[in-house]
Amino acid sequence: MTDPIQRTGLRSEFWKSIPLEKLTQPEWEALCDGCGKCCLNKIEDDISGEVFLTRVACRLFDDTSCHCSHYQGRHKYVPECIVLTPATVEQHSYWLPRTCAYLLVWQNEPLPDWHPLLTGSSDSVHQAGVSMIGQTVPEFNVDDDDWEDHIIEEPV
Repeated sequence: MTDPIQRTGLRSEFWKSIPLEKLTQPEWEALCDGCGKCCLNKIEDDISGEVFLTRVACRLFDDTSCHCSHYQGRHKYVPECIVLTPATVEQHSYWLPRTCAYLLVWQNEPLPDWHPLLTGSSDSVHQAGVSMIGQTVPEFNVDDDDWEDHIIEEPV
C-alpha cells in the first residue's frame, strides 16, 4: 500500500513536545494515522449530542486504501468536508474518532502503539484492525434515512 503521507524529515517525537499550532505542515499531516474514520458519515443524537460512526463513507473515500480519492480538491466535490487545523481541533473534537492522533495530542494523551509514527509503517493501523479498510459502503448506495442501520462501534 502506498502511503501518501510523508513521515520522514520530521522532528523526533514532535507530537510529545510541540503544540499543534507550532507543527510544520509535514508534521501535521504525519499525525494522521490513515484509519479513514474521519471520512465516515456520522449521526448526531439531537437530544444527547452523542455522535455515532456509521460505515457509510463519503463518496470520495477509497476503502481499499483508506484515503480520499481527491484529497486536494475534495471541497469541489464535498463542500461540507471539514478542514481540520490546529485552530479547529477543539471545535471538532466531539466527532473525531477516539483514537485520532489530532485529538489525542490536543488532549495531551499518548499515541496508540499501532500509530505509524511509532511503528514506522503505514500498514500498522490496518494490521491493528483499527482502520476502515474494506469495511465501508459508499454514501450514494445508502439513503440518508437508513444510515442508522449502519452504525458501528469504534475499534480502539
